[in-house]
Amino acid sequence: MKGLRTTAFVSVILLPLTISPVAAQFTGPTPSGNVMTVEQARSQPVDTYVLVTGSIVAHLREEYYTFQDETGDIRVEIPDNVWAGRPVGPENKVQLLGEVDRNRSGTVYLWVKSLAIVE
Repeated sequence: MKGLRTTAFVSVILLPLTISPVAAQFTGPTPSGNVMTVEQARSQPVDTYVLVTGSIVAHLREEYYTFQDETGDIRVEIPDNVWAGRPVGPENKVQLLGEVDRNRSGTVYLWVKSLAIVE
């Protein structure tokens, strides 16, 4: 009886470990954005996904930065997990996939979902 309880206990502990990797291998659709400039992104409705290319030129505070392309600049929110430990400076050209959003004061910004360094 003791062996059966031990086996059941170990099974319950290990079950989440076997399920997690499967969920991480999702192959279905994910958000993708239309390629556009900052100027075009500013006029998009909230919740629209956009893909912009340019440079991150300043750190404002916490997770907020200024992103700039040839048409202007826009505030972006880049969560720590999106950076993935990569160093990025104003000299790097990056491509951001972000969701258009507005803060309480009406300022348009991009909530960044992914960041790719463009070579």
